[in-house]
Amino acid sequence: MKGWSRSRSEWPEVLIMEILLRLPVKSLTRFNCICRSWWCCFQTSNFISKHHHINLKNNRLNLLCNRGVGNVIPYFTQLSTEQDDFLSAKHDIHLTYFKDSGFPPGVLGPCNGLLCFYNYGERNKTALWNPSTREFKTLPPSSTQPPSPGYNRVEDVGFGFDSNTGDYKVLQFVTLNFTWPDDDNPIPVGVDFAVELYSLKTDSWKEIPFTGFFPFRHNLCNSYVNGICYWQARTVCPPDPKYNPCVLSFDMVGDNFSTFSFPEFGGSVVDYMFQLLEFNGSLGVIIYPFQGPEKSFDLWVMNGAYTWTKQLCIESISGAENPLGFWKNGDLFLETSDHQLVLFDHHAGEVKRLGVKTFVGSMSVVAYAESLVPINGTSEHKEYIIRQI
Repeated sequence: MKGWSRSRSEWPEVLIMEILLRLPVKSLTRFNCICRSWWCCFQTSNFISKHHHINLKNNRLNLLCNRGVGNVIPYFTQLSTEQDDFLSAKHDIHLTYFKDSGFPPGVLGPCNGLLCFYNYGERNKTALWNPSTREFKTLPPSSTQPPSPGYNRVEDVGFGFDSNTGDYKVLQFVTLNFTWPDDDNPIPVGVDFAVELYSLKTDSWKEIPFTGFFPFRHNLCNSYVNGICYWQARTVCPPDPKYNPCVLSFDMVGDNFSTFSFPEFGGSVVDYMFQLLEFNGSLGVIIYPFQGPEKSFDLWVMNGAYTWTKQLCIESISGAENPLGFWKNGDLFLETSDHQLVLFDHHAGEVKRLGVKTFVGSMSVVAYAESLVPINGTSEHKEYIIRQI
């Protein structure tokens, strides 16, 4: 009877925790002041992990659309995903930290509900953001020094999680003593290349060995899958005389690179675009032609042992320009030739305009589940982010 009584007394607390795990972050934040034991529980890795997993399992996703630079300040639009107001613009989020940059920042993620921003071309302008807790963290300057004075720039970035150490990491590819490329030399020749790795736990950067492969096209936001970041890349040391792209990967646990081939899709690589992305827990690549008033989009998914299988073929979408990623039920976000955000329902074969317009070549879409993951930053304020309802 004694054991039975103890179990009965513990049961209500277990029930309460199960209820709390299913509440939005905004509610949990308000509950911090109700009970100290709750506040302590919300900080534990076990509660944080379970809460995020439940949101993912139940497909509770939030949508942000990167719309480029408006009035000098880059901004996102939060899209409503409520059933009665499906995918309409809800409010704008201005990224004042990147004002006067001239270009919208690159965005990576989500990784456990976190996003990473970086400034194309500019070093020491990288930040992490938890849009659910509204915590923002600017990363410290890197310590890599060029061998001689010159213009240094970030070419591409990766963002992921080291499950062995519980650490979040940012990887950036840097050219030192940069000179602007031209049509004959699309990748700068005669410059120095470096790869830098940031650790959130130590809040510091270190330089890691450069393998000779360098990303040369920006992927979609979510090309991070199961602890590994992926880019489209080519060799630069020595330069590849042919246009022969490959997939470059970086393992966030082992801190090591590897490369493998794109699928044999039956076309010429010079006539097609390749966009890497996460698709249902696997690495995928959307392949589509550069030119044409009507474009077809093929989705290939990587299986074990670096083999590819064609998963989906979406044919002849008039006015489509660029894929932006998949939504629920396999629907595809697209940017049109007139820079509108649309959603293609591949089951019905219909395109739905969402009333969101952007600037040339700057649109991206991020779908994230709410998360309590802390990043040791500060609360949003006007120097970093302004939310405009």
